[in-house]
Amino acid sequence: MIKQYITQALAQLRQQPIISAVSIIGTALAIFLIMLVVMMQQVKTAPFAPESNRDRFLHAHYMSLGNEKMWGKGDTSNGPMSAQTAKELYVSLKTPEAATIYGAMALPTPVSLPKQAATGFDLRQTDAAFWKVFDFQFIDGKPYDQATFEASIPVAVITETVAQTVFGTTEGIVGKEFLLNHAPYQVCGVVKDVSTLATNAYGQLWVPYTAGGLDKDTGADDHMGSMSCTILAKRRDDFDAIREEANRRLAEYNKLIGEDGWEIVSRNRPYDQEKQAIAFAANWEPDLSAHRRQQLIIFLILLIVPAINISSMTQSRLRQRVSEIGVRRAFGSTRMEVMSQIIAENFIVTIMAGALGLLMSVIFAFAGSSMIFAQEYSYNSVLPEVDITMLLQLDTFLWAFFFCFVLNLLSSGFPAWRASRIGIVNAISGKLH
Repeated sequence: MIKQYITQALAQLRQQPIISAVSIIGTALAIFLIMLVVMMQQVKTAPFAPESNRDRFLHAHYMSLGNEKMWGKGDTSNGPMSAQTAKELYVSLKTPEAATIYGAMALPTPVSLPKQAATGFDLRQTDAAFWKVFDFQFIDGKPYDQATFEASIPVAVITETVAQTVFGTTEGIVGKEFLLNHAPYQVCGVVKDVSTLATNAYGQLWVPYTAGGLDKDTGADDHMGSMSCTILAKRRDDFDAIREEANRRLAEYNKLIGEDGWEIVSRNRPYDQEKQAIAFAANWEPDLSAHRRQQLIIFLILLIVPAINISSMTQSRLRQRVSEIGVRRAFGSTRMEVMSQIIAENFIVTIMAGALGLLMSVIFAFAGSSMIFAQEYSYNSVLPEVDITMLLQLDTFLWAFFFCFVLNLLSSGFPAWRASRIGIVNAISGKLH
């Protein structure tokens, strides 16, 4: 049956090449635009190294801090937290598998060898648990451990690009020293380059924050600072339990610091990866439901508009098949069978066009990655880059197939229904009514 549909669909394409070409191009463009929107969201939520565990991540990137005695009721200071606050609220939790504290941003920092010109690379300061939460690909050496972190030893994990730029090679440099912001550091590991789209893990160098001193960058009685926190759950089903434990710990901690008038406002943190992807302000909780509705409206517009145009072309193709439909009805085919055949044949064409549209979206995403995936409020020294693992996952193909299916129903459903309603005698005679 499927083979018959394919054969018939190809025959229709050959018989009406111009209409078919316009229909395929229109469908491909629709899928192209839709899949670009999907990919823009996908790079923020889909798992890829070194954030392969995104489905188990909970994030507390920022916090809100109030003090009714000092600032008045309802006024808050908003931004990254201190390492102390992150430890008290999140690292102390027992339910998660692990939790890491790291610099909220990777900041350009001068790197060089002694007596040589410095080059700016993006530095991120972290704790030792960072390497358990995120999965970096080491090509040499290893990450710093808890003992090294607690001892404040100045060591660094660097990327291939940094290694090549500073040392001229990626081999045999573990143990060698370089200057980071004019202070000596020793290389302990080399990793594959990381895309800036891995927003939590990204950096070009990583050092213990005990050595880099970022934990000393605090304010508001040491409650605020420059740190973010990511929690790794044992499984996604643990999210509710983790949040419940986090809320209990927050209540306990607020009671403690409340003696001085301080209060941390959680705004329902920590957020999962999807919610964190649309969060852009510390004093504002993202509305995930509204975001999903917005996405749905965009998809409907991108589907309905081309579907109307393609529907008229489908109707034009069916005018040439009125007699065929009449003969099939005369030999016992039901109206539902006629409709099913027309929709199935059109779906073959839609799938072909959808594959073209998906290919176009991938090519465009690669060519325009710096523009399409540009990040707001980014201090990174390099532009966003994508690779095939970010763009093409199982979900990508499932979404493309789903949108092709919906577009096919919208564009061919009504013409097929009309064709099935034509009387047998009129259809055999080539009449539409």
